[in-house]
Amino acid sequence: MTAPIYMDYNATAPIRTSVIDAVTDAMRVVGNPSSVHAAGRSARKLVEEARTKVAALAGCRIRDVTFCSGGTEANNAAIRGAGAASVIVSAIEHDSALAAAKLAGVPMFVCGVDSDGVINQDQLRALLAESPSPALVSVMLANNETGVIQPVQEIAQIVHEFGACLHTDAVQAAGKINIDFNALGADYLTLSSHKLGGPQGVGAIITAPTAPLAPLIAGGGQELARRSGTENVAGIVGFGVAALEAMDDLGEVPRIAAMRDRFEAAVSDHTNTACIIGRAVPRTPNTSCVAMPGVKGETQVMHFDLNGICLSSGSACSSGKVKVSHVLSAMGYDEETAYASIRVSLGRMTQDSDVNALITAWKSLYGRTTDRPIA
Repeated sequence: MTAPIYMDYNATAPIRTSVIDAVTDAMRVVGNPSSVHAAGRSARKLVEEARTKVAALAGCRIRDVTFCSGGTEANNAAIRGAGAASVIVSAIEHDSALAAAKLAGVPMFVCGVDSDGVINQDQLRALLAESPSPALVSVMLANNETGVIQPVQEIAQIVHEFGACLHTDAVQAAGKINIDFNALGADYLTLSSHKLGGPQGVGAIITAPTAPLAPLIAGGGQELARRSGTENVAGIVGFGVAALEAMDDLGEVPRIAAMRDRFEAAVSDHTNTACIIGRAVPRTPNTSCVAMPGVKGETQVMHFDLNGICLSSGSACSSGKVKVSHVLSAMGYDEETAYASIRVSLGRMTQDSDVNALITAWKSLYGRTTDRPIA
């Protein structure tokens, strides 16, 4: 059987062969990284080497990287551990950030976005003025469904004017755009390994030197007491390898962006009824969110799957739930458009021939489900 064409990198990226090799080698190393004997020191060395690589990806100090189990835990740790008196989240945040804000035990406020999915800075100012201080603001760097990039540097300036802290979820941005934690001005930044071609179940919290972080998980005081529990040495090693290679992959951005743009141009040339969401503002180069009017997203996903193409009708973390996208709703799209949307997310292994197949399959479905002839 022919291998499927994979276009769901925002859900999880194919694991890198180099990562598999590194993880396999690390699993042969015996030792707890907290032990002081030779075996323990060997394990500790692997963890610290990986920490250096992840710090390079994030543009931060090595000691500011705290390893954890993934993006969901990282978001929970930052939002619930910041010691804020209130939490302000954008309306398009990942479910893990929205859920963490609800569980933080303090007043929660939601900041809206415009029709392009960019945060309303005037509303943010108003919320900061009325919310209990100190507040924590959570705004993702790049959206998982639309790829829309937020002006985090500008947001950080506003947040700090009010003496608040800023958390940015960079899970979908890492490896797709350059990240410089210090330049962004955020107090917390969160990452996930498997979005980079690393192992699933590993992530990191990046913390500014002055930012408080009460541990979400208490115990033996590992990770500078920020996240207790014996470190997942093999997973962390794989994360480090993926982080290093993801920086090299940034050279592939023009090629990937060109393929994404070619798909969108083909859709636009074929019909003026399809909606390409977030097209007018900066987006990650690999992500396209497209609505085909009158055809439910899950129906489209099944059609593409039958044509050997793997893509998504929304966030993979919400798969199996037939509900309208809260991201598209926040952007002002009606339910019909939101239900008719799919997410195409390309990556390092995507080829022009894959995009050709995607375009052909899209036109085929459009022709079968409308009264218009296939172009």
